[in-house]
Amino acid sequence: MPNTLTLKPGDKAPFFEGLSTDEGAKISLKTFAGKKLVLYFYPKDDTPGCTAQACSLRDANAELIAKGAGVLGVSTQGVVSHQKFSWKYKLNFPLLADTDGAVGRAYGVLGGDGIVNKLKTAAGLADRVTFLIDENGIITHILDKPDTDRHAEEVLALL
Repeated sequence: MPNTLTLKPGDKAPFFEGLSTDEGAKISLKTFAGKKLVLYFYPKDDTPGCTAQACSLRDANAELIAKGAGVLGVSTQGVVSHQKFSWKYKLNFPLLADTDGAVGRAYGVLGGDGIVNKLKTAAGLADRVTFLIDENGIITHILDKPDTDRHAEEVLALL
């Protein structure tokens, strides 16, 4: 697990709020109240692993919705970068622009001790971690080494 990841299943999901790819509208944990949430953090838009992961979730989004879950991707790039990435791959879920890294730090996927974590944070690269959050805002599962190509299968098996 990443050095900074202190959350565990059973913990209340930290509140977050930020701008999404949906016309730069605000999106927060409250947006998903009463629904399950697949909250996934990824390092950078339009890179091979991040694209495979996003497309896996895109292709299974109808199945995820059928299981009562919404999807939200989070990385430190801005709204314009997220919109280009979303449009290019026809993503059918929003991305949150965590430009100041506050959401990543709250979830323990950005920051921490050690030279590698400091360099990644300076470059704005969050760890690739997915949190499954239930309808009551409780973390039920944490995938800290998701298979980018099969990510949706991993998530569906846990919902």
